Amino acid sequence: MKRTVAAIVAGLCAFWGVVALAMPVAAHAGSLSTSQESLTIPTWLFLLTGGGAVGASFLLASFVTDRAFIAAVHDWHRRPSLPGRAGIAAAGRAIGLVGPVVTIAVGFLGPSSPQGNLAILLTWVGWWAGFTISTYLLGNSWPALNPWRTLVEALPSLDREYPARVGAWPSVVFLLGLIWVEIVSPVATNPRSLATLVSAYSVVTLAGAVVYGTDSWFDTVDPLARVFRYYGRVAPFSVEKGRLRVRLPGSALAEPRFVNGFDEVAFVIALLWGTTFDGLVLTPGWTGFARSVVGLGVPPALLYPGCLAAGFGLFVGIYRLAARRSRTDANTYVSAGEIARRFAPPLLAIAAGYHLAHYLGYFLSLVPSLLVVATSPLSPPATVPQLVLPGWFGGLSLVFVLSGHLLAIWVAHAAAYDLFPGRLQAIRSQYALTVVMIFYTAVSLWVVSQPSTPGGPPFV
Repeated sequence: MKRTVAAIVAGLCAFWGVVALAMPVAAHAGSLSTSQESLTIPTWLFLLTGGGAVGASFLLASFVTDRAFIAAVHDWHRRPSLPGRAGIAAAGRAIGLVGPVVTIAVGFLGPSSPQGNLAILLTWVGWWAGFTISTYLLGNSWPALNPWRTLVEALPSLDREYPARVGAWPSVVFLLGLIWVEIVSPVATNPRSLATLVSAYSVVTLAGAVVYGTDSWFDTVDPLARVFRYYGRVAPFSVEKGRLRVRLPGSALAEPRFVNGFDEVAFVIALLWGTTFDGLVLTPGWTGFARSVVGLGVPPALLYPGCLAAGFGLFVGIYRLAARRSRTDANTYVSAGEIARRFAPPLLAIAAGYHLAHYLGYFLSLVPSLLVVATSPLSPPATVPQLVLPGWFGGLSLVFVLSGHLLAIWVAHAAAYDLFPGRLQAIRSQYALTVVMIFYTAVSLWVVSQPSTPGGPPFV
């Protein structure tokens, strides 16, 4: 067991070591796009309005106490046939294999300009922005596209037993590490650095999947597979037993055994915090804070990983306190750990809403660049087009953030009625969680309303 844990830790350390050696300069993905403008609405007004909307939605949901109605809403579904599923899956695997090959090849051999390099545009615009949006608006197609899974299935496996006590914690560390690399390294603007990262990620992923088996690795350790699987729970479409399943958005988040154990709860919180932190570091407020901290003598190299870890710890601590308070308010024998597990999935709706607010404009503005560069990846035109979004588009970010929080309130309401036998218990159990959601709402709205700092985050 100790050797197994040591092997996983050593593999992760080797991966981050390769990444650190390959990326000595820093930048941020947002530098590809035009800077975000601040909204003209007073900050106190939209924060108060947003928090009030979440609180009001909780009050309205509290009037819905018919368990049969709540169950009927979440159980509603249709199962239309999915003709040509085998052909679609085969095409998806082929398309998925092209992605990392193009990224590595064009990253090393293509132009150095990020605006004209297909590797940069394909990864950040097409995949992390566009494809991720599709996973929570439509459905999770990553199992069919996942190039590393396709490759591993063709390789022999050692099928060593994955240590159950380690659980999903490696995926939490891996996710936070990827967020740190994305923020402080030039992988968003330097094609060679991006190609190096993809190569290193491929080596670690293939090696881990060969050692522990395809299912164990991609179901437990791989952070990307888990991110897309979790986001897919927000979407209305999924494939089950060869048939398409259509249900109301967010319904799958209320299923009882979706999240198992606090390690998976921590991953949900890491995804929520990481997405927020990615936008936070681009705000003028962060710039002032970072300069003050460094001015006190804190090394710049420790600033970002330290704040990323501290913020994650803060979010986890707030959530655990809320779970304990929910147990007290509900006066129940249900453990705080069980309450934390059942109320964690609604946070994914919040994460999806914030991701949409943060990346939809970025995606739409750079899609023309991606399409033009894709026609000639090794010799793109000197000037690539960008779509100029109208001024009112920034206001949609607030709508997306609030929509995610309102969906989370309803999903938490359904989970509470499934978990607690008494109606008053179910309502009281949501008090603390609603306060936490109002806190998350205020943070998210403040971040998306801020203008982007010219030149990206400081000290990177």
